[in-house]
Amino acid sequence: MNENDPGVVRRLLVVDDEPIVGKRLHQVFTKIGFEIETYTDSATALVAIAERPFDVVVTDLKMEGIDGIEVLKRVRRQNPATQVIIITGYASPDTAELAQQEGVFAFLAKPFRLDELKQVIFRAIETQARGK
Repeated sequence: MNENDPGVVRRLLVVDDEPIVGKRLHQVFTKIGFEIETYTDSATALVAIAERPFDVVVTDLKMEGIDGIEVLKRVRRQNPATQVIIITGYASPDTAELAQQEGVFAFLAKPFRLDELKQVIFRAIETQARGK
């Protein structure tokens, strides 16, 4: 899959307590054919995840209340096929290792380049399509 594929609409959920992140990603991914939902509150995002499936979830690591590792754990329980990408300004080897143990698809440090995130999301969808 690449961003020009006219096939199935992909569902993306973004949870980041910085509203600008969700707003920017919403603009970019809507233009390339994704259905995207953005949340600044992880508890509300988890309600959405429980109600409907997403192909990919992009979550910030450090947030008030429920952090990105807990979002990852709950997504993996709800829908193991959903790929989870964690973005963070607080990357550490311990956190990255914990995320790997919980089944994260990718771990990106902020600030990330938009094209880098797009590539990771498309790889996650390709991996999901192969059933891995």
